[in-house]
Amino acid sequence: MDSRADELIEAFGLFDDPMDRYEYIIELGKNMPPMEETLKTDDRLVKGCQSKVWLDASFQEGKVHYKADSNTVITKGIIAILIQLLSDQAPKDILNNDLSVLSQIDLRSHLSSQRSNGLTAMIQKMKQYAKVFELKNED
Repeated sequence: MDSRADELIEAFGLFDDPMDRYEYIIELGKNMPPMEETLKTDDRLVKGCQSKVWLDASFQEGKVHYKADSNTVITKGIIAILIQLLSDQAPKDILNNDLSVLSQIDLRSHLSSQRSNGLTAMIQKMKQYAKVFELKNED
């Protein structure tokens, strides 16, 4: 497992109370850098999320870099976790990441079923971007 996942497991391990974990996710959302308003377009909206989530990706020096924003702080915290785990990596590493760390930190148990579906949609969109960059990189 990589150090990003280890850091996340360690951070969530500090909290015994599920409400403290929830507060931590909210804090991650509050601390995430804002996304440029010009990037908040319909084609960057993640379909299947209860809240509005915009996700953008760029490809530089063989690595995918993600930016995101949401209209709710809890969702922003969830996407911040995914960005922490997946951003600044090669497309194949993103595609091969099974994100088992999300089970280890028991993330879905803190989410409503709609938010859990949104988490799945965010992961799929991030992996779609990685797949596109991987294919372009092969040309």
